[in-house]
Amino acid sequence: MQLNRVTPLEAARRVIIVDDDALFRESLGLNLAENGYEVVDFSDGESVLEHMAAGGNADVVLLDWRMPGLDGLAVLRHMRDSGVQAPVIFLTVLSDEIYEEAALRWGAVDFIEKSRSLSIILQRLRLITEGSKRLAGQDEAAETPPVIERGKLQLRTDISRAYYDGQRVDLTLTEFNIVCALATSADTDVSYRQIYDLVRGKDFVAGYGDEGFRVNVRSFIKRIRQKFRDVDDDFACIANYPGFGYRWIDPE
Repeated sequence: MQLNRVTPLEAARRVIIVDDDALFRESLGLNLAENGYEVVDFSDGESVLEHMAAGGNADVVLLDWRMPGLDGLAVLRHMRDSGVQAPVIFLTVLSDEIYEEAALRWGAVDFIEKSRSLSIILQRLRLITEGSKRLAGQDEAAETPPVIERGKLQLRTDISRAYYDGQRVDLTLTEFNIVCALATSADTDVSYRQIYDLVRGKDFVAGYGDEGFRVNVRSFIKRIRQKFRDVDDDFACIANYPGFGYRWIDPE
């Protein structure tokens, strides 16, 4: 099924929905179409992989976890192994942290429970499709330069690519935005909550208690550090300030 409803002055953002629940696909697809997205949906993982192998792609893929045949994680792994880098958001009833960690580890940019409201899903889609590069709460009118350089770090904000000491660092869009926020904060500590708002959207209520968002932020920072260390064993530019957050520190 393909739904199209796009305002004439806006370019369509294509979203692929993969879910074995036909009613959920139809309901979500109609709501996204009403909000200006071009929607294509599939009932199983095999079909969407065939679509992508034939050249199909999207600005965002909304992926269910539990499906007959290939589950969502297997679909994501096949996508990445075949070179498809479209951002993936998991929409699932699974709320255990172990599933979220696995999804993020394999390159998903977000993990949202299906019980969340449509407004939350739309907020995440806007963050990804618009390539937001500013820290939550920063003046929206402030312009981001196309290239940011800080020590060995170079950030190409126009294409969301990071380089360190001349080598590309393979960051996801979310990871890139975190690094961009840290590197442009002028030696200022960036709080856990600020980073989490950047990832999830401002004022998102985290699970696992009032401070549960800290676990999610630590996981992101751990993966980011490892990716930089893959290109420089001595990388130590992201410093932790226990109880508050993180800061980017240039090497001596």
